[in-house]
Amino acid sequence: MKKTYKIEVDCANCANLMEEAAKKTAGVANATVNFMALKMIVEFEEGQEPKKVMKEVLKACRKVEPDCEIEF
Repeated sequence: MKKTYKIEVDCANCANLMEEAAKKTAGVANATVNFMALKMIVEFEEGQEPKKVMKEVLKACRKVEPDCEIEF
């Protein structure tokens, strides 16, 4: 299952770091961050609960960009 989320991030490099952090999160099959559109597209692994996984994605992203926001 793929879902798109609105994000707030300050720079393109931070967006790349957030994308890498999201990809490494358990339950995420793939993730793409579009800095220009301020969107994150997350593809979840089979049987995963998106809200639960996104809480972990947000934690991982805040390690690289402490003031980032993801609306989910």
